[in-house]
Amino acid sequence: MRMTNFPLRAGPVFLIILAVIAGAAILAPWLPLPSPTANNLMGRLTPPMTNGYLFGGDNLGRDILSRILHGGRITLMIAALSVLFGALAGSVVGLLAGYYRGWVDAVLMRLVDLQLSIPLMLLALLIVSSLGPSITNLVLVLSLTSWVQYARVVRSEVISLREREFIRAAHAIALSDLRIIHRHILPNVTGSIIVIGTIELSRVIILESALSFLGLGVQPPTPSWGRMLADGRAFMNSAPWIAIFPGMAIFTVSLSINMVGDWLRDRLDPRLAN
Repeated sequence: MRMTNFPLRAGPVFLIILAVIAGAAILAPWLPLPSPTANNLMGRLTPPMTNGYLFGGDNLGRDILSRILHGGRITLMIAALSVLFGALAGSVVGLLAGYYRGWVDAVLMRLVDLQLSIPLMLLALLIVSSLGPSITNLVLVLSLTSWVQYARVVRSEVISLREREFIRAAHAIALSDLRIIHRHILPNVTGSIIVIGTIELSRVIILESALSFLGLGVQPPTPSWGRMLADGRAFMNSAPWIAIFPGMAIFTVSLSINMVGDWLRDRLDPRLAN
């Protein structure tokens, strides 16, 4: 198997893996699992595959599998909302900057440059520490750290598209700018937006986990993968499974999303598919 064809061959496999994990996380409240927040000191630090604990128990006897699935709901929800809002904001900025050029492009791109000049983790830490840790604030922060990628890529594609013959023809028949953008330009950049979204989804999951690991994300007793990693630090010698399984969940989901993103890129770009 050639490495250049690997995303095309492996993409559907990783898509299935991602769908299974996401589906299990979404359906977690209806699965026959213990409560993710219920303490059971009799099951404290129970090894995996023991006494009904498939992934083991944590330092408070809580079922790790249940916490991973319920935490996955929170993590994936935060990541999906952040990517959605970031994609909407960044795509609008990119469309306006690329289509109108001139002072509109100059002002919007200086905002992009300003955003890029600030380290993402530093910006996230500053905002979350100022506003306080909450799911709403996490979505706000993560959206602010992702919109610039869409803006830059969409702008560059729109600049190329606006010089094409079909756009000139649309201007010739006096179509409004809004109609041209909506009917002729946006459909041609949607593929790039989708590919960026898959890449950003993986990055946002890792960033959210990092903030939760530092105590600035989802607050206990609500489970999240980053928080579970933080809780498992003190037990790496005696009960490593507390940190290993949520770490594997982050790794598997991030890898699957990246592979699906590469697959979508190859599928949506015929030049790469060939």
